[in-house]
Amino acid sequence: MTPEAIRRHKTALSLMDRGNVRGAERQFRKAIEAAPDWSHPWYNLGLLYKQQHDWRQSFACNQEATKLDPNDKAGWWNLGIAATALGKWSEARLAWLAYGVPVPPGQGPIVMNNLGLTPIRLNPDTGPEVVWCRRIDPARAIIENVPFPISNHRYGDLLLHDGEPKGYRMHGSQEVPVFNELERLEISEYATFEVVLEASHDFDREALVDLAQERELGIDDWSAVRMLCKLCSEGRPHDDHHEQPPDEGPLVRYGIAAKEEADVDDLLADWRQGRFGCLILELDCVLPNTDKPQL
Repeated sequence: MTPEAIRRHKTALSLMDRGNVRGAERQFRKAIEAAPDWSHPWYNLGLLYKQQHDWRQSFACNQEATKLDPNDKAGWWNLGIAATALGKWSEARLAWLAYGVPVPPGQGPIVMNNLGLTPIRLNPDTGPEVVWCRRIDPARAIIENVPFPISNHRYGDLLLHDGEPKGYRMHGSQEVPVFNELERLEISEYATFEVVLEASHDFDREALVDLAQERELGIDDWSAVRMLCKLCSEGRPHDDHHEQPPDEGPLVRYGIAAKEEADVDDLLADWRQGRFGCLILELDCVLPNTDKPQL
């Protein structure tokens, strides 16, 4: 590398930190011109394009970075993300294997069945909400919760996510990292419904959850969701300064995911049989299917 390349690269990083995307891009390119065999400007230019979701450019830059430095783990990871976003499955497999992830061989999309659940932060820059998702490869996961409608996400959405931990949550006795959503790759067929009901006993509420899960409907107790400060959300949550959700007595608010409203009607009707102390107070579709007209 040359002093000119180092100076240009340092300037680019500073501009990148200040959000000057075009200026940073120009300076990274100047650094590359001054030191074509130096991998760092290629990697950081690829990172800049990744932040802009410009996957073709990010893919090309990370290819160059890993070619110049085959030991660049971060470059291989970002190459895997960009290849996944573009559906370049052969290149994605090569990137994950070079990083050290034992992805299965084959053609087409990568599917791994043993990655378990992980929390992912939806809309990290605008209206963040952390939901649990089922990972299917190193950079893709399917939403298993019922997100609040303000997130404009649905149960069953397929997400592209980052690999850098941004906080931690407990899954049973195990601490697992939170990853930020990068992009939604596929929108699910489920709509989101909000149900407010009166049910005093835990066993009645548990019966509704069990019945919904038997019918492969998403369900979450929205009235039990905690709001976290940014420090805890992006770190390790603790209860010292977070209030628990208010106790609203027998009232409970559920988010339910279903493809048709009739599925929710049937669920609630069957659940209420014999439960004379349980009442359905409200039922609204708060986020329709994408193929349904919005009135």
